[in-house]
Amino acid sequence: MATTYLMLLWHQHQPFYKDLVENRYTMPWVRLHALKDYHGMVAELRAFPAVHVTFNLVPSLIAQLEDYANDRAQEESFEIAFKPAGDLSPNERERLLYFTFQVNFDNLLNRYPRFRELHEKANPAVLGSRLAPAFTESELRDLQVLSQLAWFEQTWFEFDAEIRHLTMKGRGFSEDDKLRLRSKELKLVQAVLEEHRQAAQRGQIEISTSPFYHPILPLLCDTNIARESHPGVPLPRRRFHHPEDARDQLRAAVRQHERVFGTKPSGLWPSEGSVSEEALTIAATEGFVWAASDEGVLSRSLGIGFTRRGDGTMSSGELYRPQRLETSAGPITLFFRDHEISDLIGFVYSSVPPEKAAASLLERIRQAGRSTGGRPAVVSVILDGENAWEFYPENGRPFLRAFYRLLADDREIRAVTASEAMQRCELGTLPRLVPGSWINADFDVWIGAEEDNRAWDLLSDARDFLALHSAKPGVGTQAVDLARQELWIAEGSDWCWWYGPEHSTANDEEFDWLYRKHLGNIYGLLGASPPDSLAVPLKRPRGEALNVPPSGEIRGTIDGLITNYFEWLGAGVYCPPARSGSMHGPPPPVDAVHYGYDSEAFYVRVDFNRVFLQSNAHSELRVALQGSRLVRAQAEIVHGELHNPRYWRDDAAIENAAGSVAMALGRICELKLARPLAALADRTGRLQITVWENSVPVQVIPQEGWLTFRTEIEQVDW
Repeated sequence: MATTYLMLLWHQHQPFYKDLVENRYTMPWVRLHALKDYHGMVAELRAFPAVHVTFNLVPSLIAQLEDYANDRAQEESFEIAFKPAGDLSPNERERLLYFTFQVNFDNLLNRYPRFRELHEKANPAVLGSRLAPAFTESELRDLQVLSQLAWFEQTWFEFDAEIRHLTMKGRGFSEDDKLRLRSKELKLVQAVLEEHRQAAQRGQIEISTSPFYHPILPLLCDTNIARESHPGVPLPRRRFHHPEDARDQLRAAVRQHERVFGTKPSGLWPSEGSVSEEALTIAATEGFVWAASDEGVLSRSLGIGFTRRGDGTMSSGELYRPQRLETSAGPITLFFRDHEISDLIGFVYSSVPPEKAAASLLERIRQAGRSTGGRPAVVSVILDGENAWEFYPENGRPFLRAFYRLLADDREIRAVTASEAMQRCELGTLPRLVPGSWINADFDVWIGAEEDNRAWDLLSDARDFLALHSAKPGVGTQAVDLARQELWIAEGSDWCWWYGPEHSTANDEEFDWLYRKHLGNIYGLLGASPPDSLAVPLKRPRGEALNVPPSGEIRGTIDGLITNYFEWLGAGVYCPPARSGSMHGPPPPVDAVHYGYDSEAFYVRVDFNRVFLQSNAHSELRVALQGSRLVRAQAEIVHGELHNPRYWRDDAAIENAAGSVAMALGRICELKLARPLAALADRTGRLQITVWENSVPVQVIPQEGWLTFRTEIEQVDW
C-alpha cells in the first residue's frame, strides 16, 4: 500500500496581554501555559525520534515568553502568588482568590486534596461576597503554592526532586518553598524556546510562524472580503483596507524567527487558518513556501463536498494532498486540515481511555489515507497545542505517548513535517481560493456582529490618527514606533474572538478594557487624549439580557461536559440579566442557555450557576418547545444529578421518554429532543426553560415568556 504521511501541526498561541505603555501584563495565561504545555509538548518527542512534527509559534507569544524567561515580566497575579503571605493587602488577598480558581477543576485543581479543600472553603454561598478575610495566613500561603503547582508540566514531577517534594508535601508550605518554586517556574519558562531549537536542529520538528500579533490577514487586507465568504454579512461602518499592515506583520514575524531560531521560516499558519488570494500573495512575496487552512476552505474553492464514508475514507482524495496555488509573487503550497480528525483530538478523545483513543486516532488516519486511490496521501491534522490538554487526565501526556508510540511502530503511516511532506508527494493544483477561516470557512467570528464591527471602526479611527499625526513636529520616533506596535496589537484576532455572541469568558471585561487601552495608548503616545468613544465598553454589559438567534445547524454531544467552544457554534444564545442593586440575594440558577438544531433534532444546553448546583438539594428543570404542537422534557435535579426524565407531547406524557429525549448533567446540562418533534409552522418555533423548587418557578427564561426562533432548514424531519 502507498504510504500515508501524517502532517501534524501543533499551534501555540496566546493573546498579547502586555500593555506596552504601562509595561505590565494584565493576565497570566502565557506564563501558566508555559508551565503546563509549551516545553512538555516538544520534550515528549525525545523518546520518539521517528515521529516528526510541525510546531507553530506565534511571534507575539515568543516575545512574551522571552519577557518571562528573563524575569522582566510585571504581572499582578505572578507578584501576588510569590509575595509573603503575611504582607498581602486585603485587596491582594481578594485578587489571589480571583486568579487562583480560574483553573480546570477536574484535572488540575482536584489533583491536590488541599487545593480542593480550600476551593470548597471559598464557596461564596458559604462565605459571602468577600472571601479573603476567612482565610488564615497559612491557608493563603498554601493557595499561593498550589495555584502554581497545579499548572506545572507533568514530566517535571518525574525528574525534578524539588517539585516532587513540594507535590508530596501537599500543604503547610513555607516562604522558602515559595522561593524555590518561583525559581523553578523561571527555569521551566527559560527551557521552552531552547527545547524547540534543539528539536529543530536534530530535524525532528519544523517551526512555522504566524503574522506577528495574530491578525486575520484577509480582513487586514480588506474587511469587504468578508462578504465573499458570507454574502450579506453586516460590515463595519468604515472599510479597513491596509494590506501594507499585513505585509509588515509578516515581515516582523520573519525577522523575529531569524533572531530566535537562526533561520527563516518556510511555513505560515495564517491566524485562525484565515486565507485569501491577496493575503497569500503577500506571504509568497515575503518568502513563505507553504501555508495551511481548513478543509472547508478547500471544499468551497474546488466546488466539491467532502463526505466521509462508513469505512472512514473520504469521497474525494483531494483533501489528502497539498495544493499548489499560483500567485503573482510565485507559487505557494497549501495544506488543508482534516477538520474531523483534528477536532477529535481537541474535543473528544479527552473522555476516552488514552490507549483506546490513540488506537482510534491512528486507525482514522489510516482510513483517511486510503481515500487517494493508491497514491501517497498527506493527512493534515492541525489544532491548538495547549488549551485541550487541561481536559485530559494528566494533561494529555498518556494519550500523546500512546499515540506517538503506535505511530513510530506503524509501517503504513509516517509522521513528517510540512516541508518533508511537500517533498514526498504529488501536489494538486488549486485554480482559485475562496477566502475563509478554519471556522465555517468564513470570518463571522471576527466581523459582522455589532460588537465586532464597532471594534473595527475604533481600529480604523486610531489607525487614521496614527497616520495623520506620526509625522508632526515634536512627535518622537520612539513614541511613533511604540504607537505602531500598539496598532498592530489591536489588529490581532483575539479581541474580536471575544466580541460578538460566539464566545465569552470570565475575563470578558479585562479583554474589552485591554483592547480599548491599546487603542487609547496610540493617542496618548502621540500627545493627544483618547476619544470618548474608547471610554464605552464594547462587550455587552452583563446586566443586560443577551439574546442571539441560531445562525446554523449544530450537533451537540450529550455528555454534560464543556468539550470545546465550537460544539455549540451556530447555536442561539440567551444570557439572562444579572441581578444588580444594593440587595444581594442568591444568584439565579441559570447563567446562560444555548439552543440549536439539525435536521433531525433540537438541542438545548443549560449553563447552571455553580453555586446553585452545589447548594441546591432538589429542583426541577423543564424545557418546552412550541410549534404547531407543544413538546416538553423535564427532569429532577437532586444533589447535582439528573433523575426521572420525562417527555410530554401536547400535555400527554410519553412513557418511552428515553427514546425521545437524551439528557446529561455535569458541568453543564445538555438535552436532545429527537424526532418526532413538534412541527414548526413556517419554520418558526418558541422555546422556554424554567427551573422549579417546591412547585414554584424560581427562574423563567426568557423573563417575558418565550424565545422565538426561525430555522434555516427547509425540510425538517421532525
